[in-house]
Amino acid sequence: MKRDQFNTSVRQKDGGPPIIDISYEGPANTLDERLTRGDDQLTASDLDAAFRLRETADDTTSGVFGLTHRLTGAYLLEVNADAEAMAGLVSAAREADDDASYRVRIRPTDENPIDYEMSALLVYNSDGELLRKRSLIPSGVEL
Repeated sequence: MKRDQFNTSVRQKDGGPPIIDISYEGPANTLDERLTRGDDQLTASDLDAAFRLRETADDTTSGVFGLTHRLTGAYLLEVNADAEAMAGLVSAAREADDDASYRVRIRPTDENPIDYEMSALLVYNSDGELLRKRSLIPSGVEL
């Protein structure tokens, strides 16, 4: 799967957690294979989410949002995302409630969306250093 097969936007719901909305325009079976294990769809507890900033000479406003399989570390998907929108998602998640949760909604072509309720989002700079103050790290989690 290629990043150009995905589009993303960040939305705020009144009274609810913010949502990173990802639409997928590639082959359906490819996405299905990545988001399932056997006959079962992966759950939020199977996933880790991260956002890596791009800070090159000509691009300081975007980055890459990615989902990985928690046990294997395999990339499930990566999508280009706006850095300001992702900072807004983190801020809105912190303000929404004490659990600081957000949703990842993946919309495959011609299928029902898949929703994951997430509580952690690790944000990294372009050198791969964790930006703790810009990340969502649930209480009780040590890194």
